[in-house]
Amino acid sequence: MENIKDKIRGFVVENFLFGDTSHPLADDASLIDNDIIDSTAVLELVAFIEDGFGIVMADADIVPANLDSLSRIAAFVNARAGALAA
Repeated sequence: MENIKDKIRGFVVENFLFGDTSHPLADDASLIDNDIIDSTAVLELVAFIEDGFGIVMADADIVPANLDSLSRIAAFVNARAGALAA
């Protein structure tokens, strides 16, 4: 079964790297500093998170602390999904 980080990685590679896996994407690599996502891509990423994981993101959630790396996104999704399950 595909875990949350793998689903996110798959989305980022397909949508923002256009399937290019020639350079591995490290879990903690900054998506913003490495020019992988821009402001438009953030909106696509938010839509993916909301649709793919059933999470509603408030404006205050849409910050680099939650969305700047695969690890940060996965941690945010796990925390939010855990809060929904409680």
